[in-house]
Amino acid sequence: QGLRQISQRTISTASRRQFENRVPEKQKFFQEDNGIPVHLKGGVMDSLLYKVTMGLSVFGTAYVIYELLLASTPKK
Repeated sequence: QGLRQISQRTISTASRRQFENRVPEKQKFFQEDNGIPVHLKGGVMDSLLYKVTMGLSVFGTAYVIYELLLASTPKK
């Protein structure tokens, strides 16, 4: 009985909140042809995430090549 009242109360209060639909303005913003790639249009955080990801990728690739070269040389 008590669980049913709690679930009904949660559902009824959640349905009262109305959020503004901002999808059309976001679509306009991300589809705008301004020369910026879509993965960087989100701002500073997107740029930072992109740079960190690229840095880790370059470092990881260089480290793998180093380890392969190290493994391919004979040990004395």
